[in-house]
Amino acid sequence: MKTLIKLRIEKFVEQEEEYFVATSNDLEGLVAEGKTIEEVIEIAQDVAKRLLQLEKETDSKIKVKDIPSILEYPLIMEV
Repeated sequence: MKTLIKLRIEKFVEQEEEYFVATSNDLEGLVAEGKTIEEVIEIAQDVAKRLLQLEKETDSKIKVKDIPSILEYPLIMEV
């Protein structure tokens, strides 16, 4: 089954170093950090898989959402 997990991605700059942090209100405990948006999304996907597997193994009841028929997806283009 596929599910929709919305990510909130924030950009931070510390000591002239840029990085991104992803969190989610849809999956408790999901936190990922990467140097690029692509990297933080990839890491967040891995973290989400592990959290969902852990929930399944511990027989916890998490609420996952079905993928809607219409959703917004931002395209990030370098110009």
